[in-house]
Amino acid sequence: MLSIYLVPVGSNRFELYSEPPDEGSPAGPRDGFFRRRFHRLSERWRDAVHAARGDDPAAGRVARWRDWSVRRVAEMIAEQRALWAIRNEHSTMFVYPSDLSEATAVAHRDRMLAHARRHHGLWTILDGILFLGSGLLMLIPGPNVLAYYFGVRLLGHYLSWRGARQALDRVRWQTRAEPALAELGGLTDVPREARAPRVAAIAEALHLPRLAAFFDRTAVPVRRTGA
Repeated sequence: MLSIYLVPVGSNRFELYSEPPDEGSPAGPRDGFFRRRFHRLSERWRDAVHAARGDDPAAGRVARWRDWSVRRVAEMIAEQRALWAIRNEHSTMFVYPSDLSEATAVAHRDRMLAHARRHHGLWTILDGILFLGSGLLMLIPGPNVLAYYFGVRLLGHYLSWRGARQALDRVRWQTRAEPALAELGGLTDVPREARAPRVAAIAEALHLPRLAAFFDRTAVPVRRTGA
Protein backbone atom coordinates (compact mmCIF):
# COMPACT_ATOMS: atom_id res chain seq x y z
CA MET A 1 0.00 0.00 0.00
CA LEU A 2 1.26 3.45 -0.88
CA SER A 3 2.01 5.74 2.09
CA ILE A 4 1.62 9.52 1.91
CA TYR A 5 3.43 11.46 4.65
CA LEU A 6 2.43 14.83 6.06
CA VAL A 7 5.89 16.32 6.54
CA PRO A 8 6.20 19.44 8.74
CA VAL A 9 8.42 22.04 7.06
CA GLY A 10 7.83 25.12 9.22
CA SER A 11 5.46 26.78 11.64
CA ASN A 12 2.06 25.34 10.70
CA ARG A 13 3.46 24.49 7.24
CA PHE A 14 3.36 21.00 5.76
CA GLU A 15 4.17 19.18 2.54
CA LEU A 16 2.82 15.87 1.26
CA TYR A 17 5.59 13.38 0.60
CA SER A 18 5.92 9.87 -0.78
CA GLU A 19 8.60 7.58 -2.16
CA PRO A 20 6.94 5.38 -4.79
CA PRO A 21 8.56 1.94 -5.31
CA ASP A 22 9.12 2.75 -8.98
CA GLU A 23 11.40 5.77 -9.30
CA GLY A 24 11.43 5.64 -13.09
CA SER A 25 9.57 7.89 -15.46
CA PRO A 26 6.14 9.03 -14.19
CA ALA A 27 4.53 8.14 -17.49
CA GLY A 28 4.08 4.41 -17.81
CA PRO A 29 2.55 2.31 -20.58
CA ARG A 30 -0.83 2.13 -18.87
CA ASP A 31 -1.17 5.91 -19.11
CA GLY A 32 -1.93 5.80 -22.82
CA PHE A 33 -0.47 6.82 -26.16
CA PHE A 34 0.15 10.50 -25.52
CA ARG A 35 1.85 9.96 -22.20
CA ARG A 36 4.07 7.31 -23.78
CA ARG A 37 5.15 10.05 -26.13
CA PHE A 38 5.87 12.19 -23.08
CA HIS A 39 7.83 9.24 -21.69
CA ARG A 40 10.29 9.61 -24.55
CA LEU A 41 10.35 13.35 -23.98
CA SER A 42 11.15 12.69 -20.30
CA GLU A 43 14.12 10.55 -21.27
CA ARG A 44 15.51 13.45 -23.27
CA TRP A 45 14.73 15.72 -20.33
CA ARG A 46 16.81 13.54 -18.00
CA ASP A 47 19.74 14.01 -20.36
CA ALA A 48 19.22 17.78 -20.19
CA VAL A 49 19.12 17.66 -16.37
CA HIS A 50 22.35 15.67 -16.27
CA ALA A 51 24.02 18.27 -18.51
CA ALA A 52 22.61 21.18 -16.45
CA ARG A 53 24.13 19.75 -13.26
CA GLY A 54 27.58 19.74 -14.80
CA ASP A 55 30.02 22.48 -13.91
CA ASP A 56 31.10 24.35 -17.02
CA PRO A 57 33.08 27.49 -16.09
CA ALA A 58 33.11 28.57 -19.74
CA ALA A 59 29.31 28.68 -20.00
CA GLY A 60 27.80 32.02 -20.96
CA ARG A 61 25.02 33.89 -19.18
CA VAL A 62 22.24 32.41 -21.32
CA ALA A 63 23.58 28.88 -20.79
CA ARG A 64 23.76 29.44 -17.02
CA TRP A 65 20.16 30.72 -16.98
CA ARG A 66 19.06 27.70 -19.01
CA ASP A 67 20.84 25.30 -16.65
CA TRP A 68 19.31 27.02 -13.60
CA SER A 69 15.83 26.69 -15.13
CA VAL A 70 16.37 23.01 -15.87
CA ARG A 71 17.57 22.32 -12.32
CA ARG A 72 14.61 24.21 -10.86
CA VAL A 73 12.11 22.13 -12.83
CA ALA A 74 13.96 18.97 -11.75
CA GLU A 75 13.40 20.02 -8.13
CA MET A 76 9.72 20.64 -8.88
CA ILE A 77 9.44 17.12 -10.24
CA ALA A 78 10.95 15.64 -7.08
CA GLU A 79 8.54 17.62 -4.91
CA GLN A 80 5.45 16.46 -6.84
CA ARG A 81 6.09 12.72 -6.62
CA ALA A 82 3.48 12.26 -3.88
CA LEU A 83 0.68 13.50 -6.14
CA TRP A 84 2.03 11.55 -9.10
CA ALA A 85 2.17 8.36 -7.07
CA ILE A 86 -1.41 8.55 -5.86
CA ARG A 87 -3.04 9.10 -9.25
CA ASN A 88 -3.69 5.37 -9.79
CA GLU A 89 -4.28 4.38 -6.14
CA HIS A 90 -7.58 3.50 -4.50
CA SER A 91 -6.41 2.76 -0.94
CA THR A 92 -3.62 4.76 0.70
CA MET A 93 -2.02 5.09 4.13
CA PHE A 94 -1.85 8.66 5.44
CA VAL A 95 0.98 9.10 7.97
CA TYR A 96 0.95 12.31 10.02
CA PRO A 97 2.94 13.79 12.94
CA SER A 98 1.81 12.39 16.27
CA ASP A 99 1.63 15.87 17.83
CA LEU A 100 -1.37 16.63 15.59
CA SER A 101 -4.85 15.29 16.06
CA GLU A 102 -6.15 13.10 13.25
CA ALA A 103 -8.84 15.66 12.41
CA THR A 104 -6.27 18.48 12.16
CA ALA A 105 -3.93 16.40 10.01
CA VAL A 106 -6.75 15.38 7.66
CA ALA A 107 -7.88 19.01 7.37
CA HIS A 108 -4.34 20.04 6.38
CA ARG A 109 -4.19 17.22 3.83
CA ASP A 110 -7.51 17.99 2.20
CA ARG A 111 -6.81 21.73 2.04
CA MET A 112 -3.47 21.06 0.34
CA LEU A 113 -5.04 18.64 -2.12
CA ALA A 114 -7.84 21.08 -3.02
CA HIS A 115 -5.27 23.82 -3.63
CA ALA A 116 -3.13 21.43 -5.70
CA ARG A 117 -6.10 20.47 -7.88
CA ARG A 118 -6.80 24.11 -8.72
CA HIS A 119 -3.16 25.11 -9.10
CA HIS A 120 -2.04 22.22 -11.29
CA GLY A 121 -5.21 22.34 -13.38
CA LEU A 122 -4.51 25.95 -14.29
CA TRP A 123 -0.84 25.33 -15.05
CA THR A 124 -1.67 22.28 -17.16
CA ILE A 125 -3.58 24.60 -19.48
CA LEU A 126 -0.95 27.36 -19.50
CA ASP A 127 2.01 25.04 -20.01
CA GLY A 128 0.11 23.22 -22.74
CA ILE A 129 -0.20 26.49 -24.65
CA LEU A 130 3.49 27.32 -24.07
CA PHE A 131 4.55 23.81 -25.10
CA LEU A 132 2.70 24.14 -28.39
CA GLY A 133 4.26 27.56 -28.94
CA SER A 134 7.77 26.21 -28.26
CA GLY A 135 7.36 23.91 -31.26
CA LEU A 136 8.16 26.91 -33.46
CA LEU A 137 11.78 26.63 -32.24
CA MET A 138 12.14 23.27 -33.99
CA LEU A 139 13.36 25.27 -36.99
CA ILE A 140 16.47 26.28 -35.01
CA PRO A 141 19.34 23.73 -35.17
CA GLY A 142 20.18 21.85 -31.98
CA PRO A 143 18.09 20.37 -29.14
CA ASN A 144 14.88 22.25 -28.39
CA VAL A 145 15.52 22.65 -24.66
CA LEU A 146 12.59 25.06 -24.33
CA ALA A 147 10.22 22.38 -25.65
CA TYR A 148 11.67 19.86 -23.17
CA TYR A 149 11.20 22.42 -20.39
CA PHE A 150 7.54 23.16 -21.11
CA GLY A 151 6.81 19.56 -22.07
CA VAL A 152 8.04 18.22 -18.75
CA ARG A 153 6.25 21.00 -16.87
CA LEU A 154 3.05 20.14 -18.74
CA LEU A 155 3.38 16.46 -17.88
CA GLY A 156 4.25 17.22 -14.27
CA HIS A 157 1.30 19.55 -13.69
CA TYR A 158 -1.08 17.20 -15.48
CA LEU A 159 -0.08 14.19 -13.38
CA SER A 160 -0.21 16.29 -10.20
CA TRP A 161 -3.74 17.45 -11.10
CA ARG A 162 -4.77 13.85 -11.69
CA GLY A 163 -3.25 12.81 -8.38
CA ALA A 164 -4.99 15.56 -6.42
CA ARG A 165 -8.33 14.74 -8.05
CA GLN A 166 -7.91 11.03 -7.32
CA ALA A 167 -6.95 11.70 -3.70
CA LEU A 168 -9.95 13.93 -3.07
CA ASP A 169 -12.62 11.98 -4.93
CA ARG A 170 -11.71 8.29 -4.98
CA VAL A 171 -9.01 7.26 -2.50
CA ARG A 172 -9.96 5.37 0.66
CA TRP A 173 -7.65 6.68 3.36
CA GLN A 174 -6.23 4.84 6.33
CA THR A 175 -4.39 6.90 8.95
CA ARG A 176 -1.44 6.43 11.28
CA ALA A 177 0.22 8.85 13.71
CA GLU A 178 4.03 8.86 13.54
CA PRO A 179 6.24 10.23 16.39
CA ALA A 180 9.26 10.51 14.08
CA LEU A 181 7.44 13.12 11.98
CA ALA A 182 6.66 15.10 15.12
CA GLU A 183 10.37 15.06 15.98
CA LEU A 184 11.17 16.16 12.43
CA GLY A 185 8.87 19.14 12.88
CA GLY A 186 10.95 20.24 15.86
CA LEU A 187 14.01 20.51 13.62
CA THR A 188 12.63 22.98 11.09
CA ASP A 189 14.16 26.02 12.83
CA VAL A 190 17.50 24.33 13.49
CA PRO A 191 20.30 25.29 11.05
CA ARG A 192 20.79 22.72 8.32
CA GLU A 193 24.28 21.69 9.33
CA ALA A 194 23.25 21.13 12.94
CA ARG A 195 20.10 19.16 12.16
CA ALA A 196 21.51 17.05 9.32
CA PRO A 197 22.59 13.99 11.38
CA ARG A 198 19.24 13.73 13.17
CA VAL A 199 17.23 14.26 9.96
CA ALA A 200 19.25 11.49 8.30
CA ALA A 201 18.55 9.17 11.25
CA ILE A 202 14.80 9.88 11.07
CA ALA A 203 14.78 9.23 7.32
CA GLU A 204 16.55 5.92 7.88
CA ALA A 205 14.14 4.91 10.65
CA LEU A 206 11.17 5.62 8.34
CA HIS A 207 12.86 3.76 5.44
CA LEU A 208 12.65 6.90 3.29
CA PRO A 209 16.15 7.40 1.84
CA ARG A 210 15.21 10.58 -0.09
CA LEU A 211 13.39 12.28 2.78
CA ALA A 212 16.49 14.07 4.09
CA ALA A 213 17.12 15.79 0.75
CA PHE A 214 13.44 16.73 0.44
CA PHE A 215 13.37 18.15 3.99
CA ASP A 216 16.57 20.08 3.31
CA ARG A 217 15.00 21.77 0.26
CA THR A 218 11.65 22.58 1.81
CA ALA A 219 12.25 23.21 5.52
CA VAL A 220 14.08 26.53 5.61
CA PRO A 221 14.88 27.86 9.10
CA VAL A 222 13.06 31.06 10.00
CA ARG A 223 15.28 34.13 9.69
CA ARG A 224 15.29 36.03 12.93
CA THR A 225 15.81 39.81 12.82
CA GLY A 226 16.99 42.05 15.60
CA ALA A 227 14.83 44.58 17.40
